[in-house]
Amino acid sequence: MHEAHPADKAAAADLEKRLDFTPEEVERYNSPYEVVRVTVSTKDDPTLPTLTFRFWVLGIFFNCVLAFVNQFFWYRATPLTVTGLVAQLLSYPLGSAMARILPDKRVNLGLFSFSLNPGPFNVKEHVLITVCATAGASTAYAVDIVAIKRVFYGSDLGFGPSLLLILTTQCLGYGLAGMCRRFLVRPSAMIWPAQLVNVTLFRTLHEEEEGDKSHMSRIRFFVIVAGCSFAYYFLPGYLASFLSTISLLCYFAPRNRVANLIGSGNRGLGLLSFSLDWNYITGFLGTPLAVPLWAQANIFVGFLLILYVLIPIGYFSNIWDAQKYPIFDSDLYRENGDVYDTMAILDENLLLDETKYAAEGQLRLSYFFAITYGIGFAALSSVISHTILYHGKEIVQRFREARSSDDDIHARLMDRYPEVPDWWYIAMFVTNTIVAIIVCELFGIDLPWWGLLLAVAMSVFFIVPIGIITAVTNQMPGLNIITELVIGFILPGRAIANVTFKTYGYITMVQGLNLVSDLKLGHYMKIPPRHMFIAQTIGTMLAGLINLATSYLMFYLIPGICNENNKVWSCDSTRVFYSASVIWGAIGPNRMFGSEGYYSALNWWFLIGFLAPIPFWLLTRRFPNVKWLKYIHTPVLIGGTAIMPPAKAGMYTTWIIIGFISQFIVYRYRRELWSRFNYVLSAAMDSGVAIAGLIIFFAFQYWEFEVDWWGNQPDCPHFKEVAGPILAS
Repeated sequence: MHEAHPADKAAAADLEKRLDFTPEEVERYNSPYEVVRVTVSTKDDPTLPTLTFRFWVLGIFFNCVLAFVNQFFWYRATPLTVTGLVAQLLSYPLGSAMARILPDKRVNLGLFSFSLNPGPFNVKEHVLITVCATAGASTAYAVDIVAIKRVFYGSDLGFGPSLLLILTTQCLGYGLAGMCRRFLVRPSAMIWPAQLVNVTLFRTLHEEEEGDKSHMSRIRFFVIVAGCSFAYYFLPGYLASFLSTISLLCYFAPRNRVANLIGSGNRGLGLLSFSLDWNYITGFLGTPLAVPLWAQANIFVGFLLILYVLIPIGYFSNIWDAQKYPIFDSDLYRENGDVYDTMAILDENLLLDETKYAAEGQLRLSYFFAITYGIGFAALSSVISHTILYHGKEIVQRFREARSSDDDIHARLMDRYPEVPDWWYIAMFVTNTIVAIIVCELFGIDLPWWGLLLAVAMSVFFIVPIGIITAVTNQMPGLNIITELVIGFILPGRAIANVTFKTYGYITMVQGLNLVSDLKLGHYMKIPPRHMFIAQTIGTMLAGLINLATSYLMFYLIPGICNENNKVWSCDSTRVFYSASVIWGAIGPNRMFGSEGYYSALNWWFLIGFLAPIPFWLLTRRFPNVKWLKYIHTPVLIGGTAIMPPAKAGMYTTWIIIGFISQFIVYRYRRELWSRFNYVLSAAMDSGVAIAGLIIFFAFQYWEFEVDWWGNQPDCPHFKEVAGPILAS
């Protein structure tokens, strides 16, 4: 337990007996940061029940629904992610209804007993429901290892080992959270800006919704929009798929090569392409309604520079024989333009066979796909230099404050609740590490025990500094490229070992910081830390099980899943993951980007990215009164298109337009409506599309009921015949 400041021991002891601070104490101990002072309540009621019957029912229900729906849609050509915001909104009326309907009856189960209805539905159990549910909102990263091993490498890992792989990758980081929570949760200097948005919504729902009758309620608005979204999605989702991508240049010049190359929203550069399909717009990019205008502006500029300057110059100049391959593609090719046969270069243990590799030849990528790796290199290095230049002093100051500053009011209020014992975290870390070693050594993962420990060591090394950066700037640099690079040089020729190392090295840190972030939410909302730990852990383990079970169900139900010719279930994200396993693992970074590599010039992008923030930083110093200069964010500008592929060019154009309408027009001229309904609108659109998508699959697509008419033609139907690769003679 963190000890109170010596000068305030009497106040701390007295605090245990009271629910609130006096106004003088609030002023004395309140957070030194204004954004926290105006957002987070300084009051707490420790008598409110938390791990209630309502929590278990609603938390597990929404966790299962989100985990199933999001994994189900993950394999679509355009995936859909139903966010935790849906659970956050819907659990409020459901919890309130349970409080009204359920009897006040105590149930005894052996050593345990609980009340069906411990009183009014309160904000603390609402937070725990949302935390548990949100653990299922993101598909487990390791599921793609299972998928590519089964679909592309023809070797099923098995359900049991797959489950252990998923659970350890998802939960190992929670053990790491224990070592850094004292640095990243308790200090007031560690703000975690993203959680302040959640705090605002929770407080709004519980403090204002019932008393405000002058506006339509958020729940009613949610139901209406979700119903409209549900009804409409039958058009782009089944009856008129052309609405997903409307490429005007292809309509104007359907057989013109250049018009198809630069105009196709799915297979080209998306010029004058747009979409009327919410799922298509948000599938890879997420909702544009939640991205600040400054970030959208940076993404838009980066999109223009890369899609309409860099790519056309490289492609039409035939750099790296670009015109032998598609202009926009993530597949792998031989030098002559044929599809690369990865299995032809591997032995029976899925290891690189040098003789077979020499016969197959060097791997080639489309110009666009190769450039995306350069973009990734530049984005990574630009995060480092941008953070040093723009936030270096602030981070150092915050770190010093975190070590030396007095506890603020929120830390003092949290002293009422017992902290998670260190041995919980140690047990979580040690158990998952041991199980992970067993999985890697015994079940064909091909990652030796020391490789697993090296991956975990990288997460241990980076979790605190990256956690501080995230807590201060709301930007989380990823370790995916670094982990691929490190193990690719150490263990070349091992595809599955590479992606497994990347997962344990990258996701372990991400999951640890996810728990730390949620602990900070609990810190702001005054939730017992042990209950936050329980909600997050149970939600994560249950979601991992459902993710895997759903994947196996999809493999069984859909013949030819992940085949590039399957227009609905082409698994674009999983295909990119597979390509990365070949590039970084089976062949290795040295043969691709190193001294032996055909694409070694891309290493200069590390330097380009590192230097890119410097001129803009100098301009902000030279012209401090020019406001728009401070919004130039080089990592976002460079990395805005890093998700392409699998994201398509046509997605960006409409995404940016909708974001501008939300974040500029509505925000500026209808601020009250924006504050009340903006995020609800996003969640309702997601929910309507998800329900309609499930019905469309099980009622029509599974039984192969197709509607054959021109409105269901693919984007730019003549693309292959007029805009395909120009093969060498």
